[in-house]
Amino acid sequence: MSGPMKWFCHAIEMLIALLLAIMVVLVFGNVVLRYAFNSGITVSEELSRWLFVWMTFLGAIVALHENGHLGTDMLVARFGRTGKRVCLAIAQATMLYVTYLLFNGSLAQVRINWEVEAPVSTLSMAWFYGAGVVFAVCSGLILLFQVWRTLSGQVRDDELVLVQESEDLANVKH
Repeated sequence: MSGPMKWFCHAIEMLIALLLAIMVVLVFGNVVLRYAFNSGITVSEELSRWLFVWMTFLGAIVALHENGHLGTDMLVARFGRTGKRVCLAIAQATMLYVTYLLFNGSLAQVRINWEVEAPVSTLSMAWFYGAGVVFAVCSGLILLFQVWRTLSGQVRDDELVLVQESEDLANVKH
């Protein structure tokens, strides 16, 4: 699963870069048009906001796969292998539950807003809330795979703690 998952995360990273480039062009173009020509791109602000939300959710998928979220392991680091595995399984089960809640809420919002049009672009607001559904499905699959690895004993000792203490330490380890 590591090979396909790496490819998938790389594709997501490329998509994030594309969304960021579009967002920069929209915002910069709008600024230039406003100051230089006293006009602007009406849809720029709305689409930029939507792209930012999608980039955030897509980036969270990659961070989950790479265990890149910040946290603290002050208590868990003191446990032995079995204690760390139990804490890891509990943390993963909790994350799965929260992902389930996010999926249900996002899916409900997509259904509610399917016919609702955005004020400027007139696109369906379901596209905006769909970011939560995509995140929940992808992260749910990642978490299910991680739980399976944890419960089957395939997790190495260095993988028992999922968090990074700080961004500086995370950069040093890579």
